[in-house]
Formats: sequence, C-alpha cells, structure tokens
Amino acid sequence: MLWLYNFAIFLYKIVLHIASIFNTKAKLFLKGRKNIFNIIKNEVDVTKKHIWFHFASLGEFEQGRPVLEELKKLYPDKPVIITFFSPSGYEVRKDYPLAEKVFYLPLDTRKNAAEFVRLINPEIAVFTKYEFWYHYFRALHQQQVPLFIISGIFRPDQVFFKWYGNFYRKILGFVTYFFVQNAQSVNLLKALNLQNVSLSGDTRFDRVAENALMPKELPLIRKFCADAPVFIAGSTWLPDEQLLKDLLVQYPEWKFVIAPHETHAAHIDELLKLMPGASRYTQLEKLPAQAEDSALNHQVLIIDNIGILSSVYQYGRIAYIGGGFGTGIHNTLEAAAFGLPVIFGPKYDKFQEAKDLLALQAAVSIRSAEELSAAFNKLQKDGQAGLAAKKYVEDKTGSTAQIIKHLGQYI
Repeated sequence: MLWLYNFAIFLYKIVLHIASIFNTKAKLFLKGRKNIFNIIKNEVDVTKKHIWFHFASLGEFEQGRPVLEELKKLYPDKPVIITFFSPSGYEVRKDYPLAEKVFYLPLDTRKNAAEFVRLINPEIAVFTKYEFWYHYFRALHQQQVPLFIISGIFRPDQVFFKWYGNFYRKILGFVTYFFVQNAQSVNLLKALNLQNVSLSGDTRFDRVAENALMPKELPLIRKFCADAPVFIAGSTWLPDEQLLKDLLVQYPEWKFVIAPHETHAAHIDELLKLMPGASRYTQLEKLPAQAEDSALNHQVLIIDNIGILSSVYQYGRIAYIGGGFGTGIHNTLEAAAFGLPVIFGPKYDKFQEAKDLLALQAAVSIRSAEELSAAFNKLQKDGQAGLAAKKYVEDKTGSTAQIIKHLGQYI
C-alpha cells in the first residue's frame, strides 16, 4: 500500500505543475516550495529545539492559534516553526510575529520528511484537526518526537475505519496523543485500540470567544453600517451569492456586508454584476472624504480582501455562512460568538457545531432563495436565537487549557 501512497503523492505533484499554468493557487503552491530546504538551512538554527505547528490552511491556523499563543506565553524562549499546506494559509500568515519562521510544508515523501524534521529539529509537533502524512509522522516517530493532534474529529466513513484501511491506521499509530472534539471520535479511536485519546473539545471556541471580547475595530465598516440593521454574509461562493441578491430588494432598510471566500478580481467582478452599485472595501480605503461618504450610503459592501471577516461580525445582526452548496459550510462560530444567529446551505453534516446550533434554534439551514427569505424573516424577529448562539460558544470554551496542561509534560 505504501507504493500506492507514494505514487499518489508523485501524481499530485505532476497535476500541480500542469494546473500552475492557469491556476494561481497551484502556482503559489509550487513557488513557495522551490528551494525550500536551502531556505530552511539559511534561516533556521538546526542546533535549537523548535516547537512545530502545522496547519492545512487559514481556518486550521485560527483553530490552533489559541494553543500556539498560550504555549508561547508560557515558554517565550521556545522558538516556533509554522508550516502550511495551502497558499491561503501561508500567504496570509507568513509574517506571523510569534513564529521564528513560517514555511510551506514540502510534499510528503520519505526524503523530504527526513530532511525537514532534521532541519527544524522539533521538540514537539502539533497538527490541527486533520492532515495525516505518513512519512512526516513516521520520521517524527523514528526521532522520538512527540506528535499531537488537536481538535481532531473522526467519522465512521473515513478510510481509517474501513476494512481496507490498515495502511492509514498505521499513520494513526505514530501519534503520541489525540485531543478530539466529540465522543464519537473517542469511541472510534478506542475501537482501533488507540487509548491515547481524550475528549477536549474544539479550540476554535476559545479562539472565537477571545476574538468576540477584543475584536479589531474597523472604522470604515462601522460608518457603512451606521444605525441600519446589518446582514453579514461570510465566506460565500457564487451559489450563495446568487441566493443573497434577492434579499436586497426585499429588505431595502437593511445593509449587507458580503465577504466572499474567493477575492480574486474575476470573482469580485462577477459579484459586482450580481449586485450593481455595491461598494468595495479596498476602494473605500483609498477614497477622499467626500467620495467616501457617497459610497458609504450604498446598500451593499463587498469585503474584497482577506483577514478581517472575524471582526466584521461585530457589526451584524444576522449572518449567512457560505459553502453549504459546495463541499461544506465554513466557520459558523465566528458569527455565533458575537451573538448572531446563522443561516447556511444544506451541506453541514460534517460540522458538529452546525448541528448543535440547529438543535438550539440558533441556526437555519436553507436550500433555496425562498427558504433563505423565510429564514431571514424568522430570525430578524427572534430575539432568542442570537443569545442562544452566543451562550453555546461560551459554554464550549476551555479546550486550550486542557491541551496546554498535557503538552507541558513534553516541553
């Protein structure tokens, strides 16, 4: 089975080279890994022990960030190395101040993994939620480096739990300890005779609760919202946006802030065609005062940059979370932490927090423009839904403290 895994990694690399001709993310993926080992040799002191955090992308970074920052607070002299798999994480957080260095993770081959682990010389390694790389996990195991999965979540349909999943179960065997989000994950791992697991919850609750207490002030957005009721649509894709456009006509007294998941020029142009007359956040920043006042009177503001959505929710009353008409919804907790009830599409079954919010009547799942309108109408009249969302987040905090207490035994 190992040969098939290695072949899949090799094939993935070929596909990336082809895709990079026309795909910006693929191009960044390859460019960021070019001469990576020479860069690491020049920028990292191999004689020092490092704490290594790996994140798939930006969402996992925000999820694991409370643990990273608490560790850095407790052990300020311990240098941290961060790696990302995806450009959407690396490009936003490559200058993260608490890390000694931030790198792309080289592809998972035996040679790459051995060299990378040797160069960064980790004292411990922390992976958030998922990404199970055979060669990296094996290299850490061989070097007796403790490896932790935090905010892990497992489902019966994953390959680890299939009759043919023996190779992938070996990968799990390299992990020192699992901190998982729910009881199902605990039971699934213990059924594989993996007893090194505990139910710690999801560190995202700690992160979003902290953000809600101290959000970044965004004066332009505050001025745009003024005294109007505000609907925030976060991490939207085109199918989401096509539904949202109908609400603009139905609720002219409301203002709408839309933060699409993709902010490249082609998608922003597409969004502007759907919603003519909308203002763009990056253009507002450059306008003189007189022109700015005019643009702030528009009904729709498009957030066409990355990194501020989690603070934008502080200005809203209801939130829509995108992705539910694609591979799955994005982060509902950032909005819930501010006391916003949430609406999302039908593909949410992999997200425990979405199910919980629905059960608390703090969320509504929709499948059509008509259902979206009904959900919006219901939630704007429901004073309890937002309170239930906020309390849900507050009641789920504390995962970080549990994880930190355990990690401290290995540092």
